Amino acid sequence: MAAYDKADLERRMAGAVEALKHDLNGLRTGRASTALLDPVTVEVYGSHMPLVQVATVSVPEPRMLSVQVWDKSNVGPVEKAIRSAGLGLNPINDGQTLRLPIPDLTEDRRKELAKLAGKYAEGARIAVRNVRRDGMDALKTDEKKGVISEDERKRHETEVQKLTDATVAELDAAAAAKEKEILGK
Repeated sequence: MAAYDKADLERRMAGAVEALKHDLNGLRTGRASTALLDPVTVEVYGSHMPLVQVATVSVPEPRMLSVQVWDKSNVGPVEKAIRSAGLGLNPINDGQTLRLPIPDLTEDRRKELAKLAGKYAEGARIAVRNVRRDGMDALKTDEKKGVISEDERKRHETEVQKLTDATVAELDAAAAAKEKEILGK
């Protein structure tokens, strides 16, 4: 059986694009949004969990987020995770509820968010390159096993590279659009 599966590579690369778009939606440009806390993971019960699995996130006011932690013993780890997420949010502890005032977007904050968007995009590019590497390795394995010829391998490698280039271009476009939105240009 052939190890190379073009459909699987396409699915995995599309997943990287979707993950980037999801991460970029978490970067705010003005109003408070629960999506802002989507990238936050909390270390509780001996493992890393998404914030939404240990607390309820709501938007009581346009410039305020509220995080209602379900287990009182997890308030400290949740507060620490929010502070260390690099989102520029400073939680105010109110018992089992953390209030997150959304600061105004200063020029420095905008640049910081644009850098974070670039960091997310680079992570997605790395994921796509890893998928490409997996595809190339599968093609070489298939050639060694005699499943495909050298010409077929080269043709498929060209297809994988074209798919990779198209996916990276899509990632770059999404990141550039978000940076433009953040910087207000």
